[in-house]
Formats: sequence, C-alpha cells, structure tokens
Amino acid sequence: MSNKAVWNETLIEKNVTYSIELNGQFFLIENVPARVNIETGEQHFSPETVERLHQAVWEQCQPVRTIQTPVYEYTDLPFETD
Repeated sequence: MSNKAVWNETLIEKNVTYSIELNGQFFLIENVPARVNIETGEQHFSPETVERLHQAVWEQCQPVRTIQTPVYEYTDLPFETD
C-alpha cells in the first residue's frame, strides 16, 4: 500500500477579477484569464499574466472606471454570543 496522497484537481479556464494592494491603494483588474479549481476556488495564473498584471499596477495604467468601497476593521465588527 502506498503512502502517497492522491490529489485530483479539476481546473477550468475562467475570467476572474484580480485584486492587489500597493502602498495602501487597492487595484482591481477584471476579466483576467485564470485556471480555477472548481472544488476550492483557488486561482492559478500563467507567469505572463502575472507579469502583465504587476506591470499594469506599477505603471498605473488608465483605469476603465473607479469605484468607492467601504473598509471595515475586523475587531470592530459586531458578533453574536450564544
């Protein structure tokens, strides 16, 4: 009997939204090609895609739109007690 773990991943090609924080600013890049694990949702990007994403953020390309988003502190969130 083998002690090797059997890991079967099912990956599908899908366009996703990629987010990154740089110097306190958040950037979202939509419609990024990725391979997504259908069981876990984990996203896998090709090295070329990662390079292009980082280049876009570092060079601060012109965005197609800007959004405003609320920010919460986890420790300030209400919680229920039993």
